[in-house]
Amino acid sequence: MVLGLFFAVLAGSLVSLQNIFNSKVNEHAGSWQTTTLVLGMGFLASLIAGLFFEGSQLFRLQNMQSWFWFSGMIGVGVVACLVQGIRLLGPTYAISIVLTSQLGFALFADSLGLFGLDKVPFSFQQLMGVVIIVGGILVFKLGGSTVFKRSANPLPEQKWERSS
Repeated sequence: MVLGLFFAVLAGSLVSLQNIFNSKVNEHAGSWQTTTLVLGMGFLASLIAGLFFEGSQLFRLQNMQSWFWFSGMIGVGVVACLVQGIRLLGPTYAISIVLTSQLGFALFADSLGLFGLDKVPFSFQQLMGVVIIVGGILVFKLGGSTVFKRSANPLPEQKWERSS
């Protein structure tokens, strides 16, 4: 379980880092150029790693539903939408919404046993968890913030002014 937690935290950190990099690429290129570059580099990296770790077994896909092969096409939508979301909303707000949407859809898919998943009974606690996260996003975005900045007065003992 500890190893699973480690990988989940690492994945979250890597997704956030990737989204920052993607938004920086998008500042200098278009959305489709960014998506092509990101997924092209991802393909190359995964092909090399797959060949290194799995060899010829990499290409053996047995007993898999054919429509699951299209998950890479879903990835195009993910990257394109994330790049635009971050550009329009900023990284923290966009990622919070993405993660909440991801959690909500996973709860829905688990509860109904969609796509061959084991059906997990829906509970009020699960729903409340998603609602609390949505509430946190609303507090984050709509709650306003108080920022402290240095005074323009260059006294030796710098004073801090409160601004909103």
